[in-house]
Amino acid sequence: MNWIHPLRAALVAAATAAVALGAQAQMKVGVIASATGPIGAVGIPQKNTAALLPRRIGDIDVEYIVLDDGSDSTTTVTQVRRLLSQDKVDAIIGPSGSPNAMASLQFLSEAKTPLLAPVGTAAVVLPMDEHKRWVFKTTQNDGLIAEALVAHMAKTGVKTLGFIGLSDAFGESWYRTVTPMLERAGIRIVANERYQRGDASVLAQATKIVAANPDVVLVAAAGAPTVLPETTLVERGYRGHIYQTHGAATPDFVRLGGKAVEGTIMAASLMLVLDQIADTNPSRKVALDYIAAYQKLYGSRPATFGANVYDAGLLLQRAVPEAAKKARPGTPEFRSALRDALESVHELVGTQGVYNMTPQDHSGFDQRGRELMVLKNGTWQLLTP
Repeated sequence: MNWIHPLRAALVAAATAAVALGAQAQMKVGVIASATGPIGAVGIPQKNTAALLPRRIGDIDVEYIVLDDGSDSTTTVTQVRRLLSQDKVDAIIGPSGSPNAMASLQFLSEAKTPLLAPVGTAAVVLPMDEHKRWVFKTTQNDGLIAEALVAHMAKTGVKTLGFIGLSDAFGESWYRTVTPMLERAGIRIVANERYQRGDASVLAQATKIVAANPDVVLVAAAGAPTVLPETTLVERGYRGHIYQTHGAATPDFVRLGGKAVEGTIMAASLMLVLDQIADTNPSRKVALDYIAAYQKLYGSRPATFGANVYDAGLLLQRAVPEAAKKARPGTPEFRSALRDALESVHELVGTQGVYNMTPQDHSGFDQRGRELMVLKNGTWQLLTP
């Protein structure tokens, strides 16, 4: 009966191979969102969108570990380190806040794990360095949005501007980005103010801006903090045009701002004006599909910030099969191959534009990723550039 032993050995080998094959077909992805705290208006739709991310990509099952950092950067770092060291994730989507993402860069770089960052500031990917080469941004860079705003200002004869921005990475990045553009357009900054995300008042800053009497004001903030500067300026009697960045692209901005934010000019995602976008725009269908899926699950329409997480899923769908050709998930080799595959994404249609990543550009949006709009009667309307 010696034939039993070779047969048993073959069965054991086959079972071992099956287990190994199953292990190769699994990957973990962390999702960090600020569903609570000052930027909850940004994080809630992002956390909700995690339920719409692909659970299977090719032959690979994907497990998502979803966490809420409470809008706190220290918590974000703790969660990032846990996802990297304990959960051994192959990628992370998040966090919601720009300061939170900036605080995490070193750990992601050391772990050589890709981050798909749905944050506003371009500082997470620019200027490119050894840390930022592991980060891919799923929102429009500040420069792309600023170009549209400054062009409109110049076209309408603006000569002076008041700036009020968050005193963090988002506000500072915007100030550095827009200042040279304004100088080239012949527009002078006559007031430069900052405030904290959690501030209950910006009366002092608004008073200084009103006293400077600029032709227009630019607010550089994200989520709920976009509302306070604008409503305060209106209350203090400012009557010039107020511009917002794509950080104000939330239903809460319109709801909380009310009549005070009527006439706001913003450049942002086409998702806000989908009914005015031609069917020929490649992103229109993708955005409509996302909105329909979100509404079916939650009974409400998502803010554009949720779409940033949805697009991260689309990027993974494109890149994971390429990475899997070189290594199995759960290994350093796979994470490195995933980074390379993300950097090679070409003409991927997302909810807000078309991604073309390069070693120098880890956002990948061009002018197809923005629309200029104005708020009229509580609704965003396309505005001729």
